[in-house]
Amino acid sequence: MNKEAALHSIVKESIIDLIKNGEYETNTKLPTEAEFCKIYGVSRTTVRTALQQLTVEGYIYRVQGKGTFVSENKVKQFLTSTVEKFSEQVTMQGKNPSTKVISLKVIEANATLAKLFKQNIGDPVNKLERIRYVNDVPLQYEIAYLPWYKTPGLNIEACEKSLFEVLGTQFNLKVKKTVEHLEFSLADDSISDKLEVPNGSPCFSLETYTYESDGSVIEFSKTLFRGDRAHFVIERNY
Repeated sequence: MNKEAALHSIVKESIIDLIKNGEYETNTKLPTEAEFCKIYGVSRTTVRTALQQLTVEGYIYRVQGKGTFVSENKVKQFLTSTVEKFSEQVTMQGKNPSTKVISLKVIEANATLAKLFKQNIGDPVNKLERIRYVNDVPLQYEIAYLPWYKTPGLNIEACEKSLFEVLGTQFNLKVKKTVEHLEFSLADDSISDKLEVPNGSPCFSLETYTYESDGSVIEFSKTLFRGDRAHFVIERNY
């Protein structure tokens, strides 16, 4: 790492610490680039690079002609063993959750889905597309697949709430566990439109396999989270 890169990383991490410690509160205006140069004793290029990275990572936002401000706290998503639904996790953070169903239709299982659900290629599968919002701002876009023979009559109104709750109350299916795979991705044209972010914006991609007690997969989903709005928490107990 060269000296310039090391300096902007130091500046960036320092500003993040100040934001997390409450020194710079949500929606308050930050010092100017020139003021940050004096505070840290670095060049304008170093400060500008640090602020650009903080903008991409969702810690700050800029208003043309007014300056740079602190963003709202990112929405925590807990990847530990939990019974809290999305709405409960968001509500506990003092925010307002909502879900919009974009599409719910029956498709034919391809080779991947047929193998996953232990069906034949061409068998019916429910395909559900949803966007989840926090304070009316999109946080995540999700595509979920469920075998039709286990979830016939799945309806849009029910899917605007907790899908796991629907599986239990409407279809008497008990979720035993989920296995999740998290990785980094970039928003393409379709995702950027749905999440209201620029093309190429950083996102988290989460693939989830949902299992019943007999070990069969009842749901497979892929969810894209806005990188500037989501914060994942992983807790391990020893």
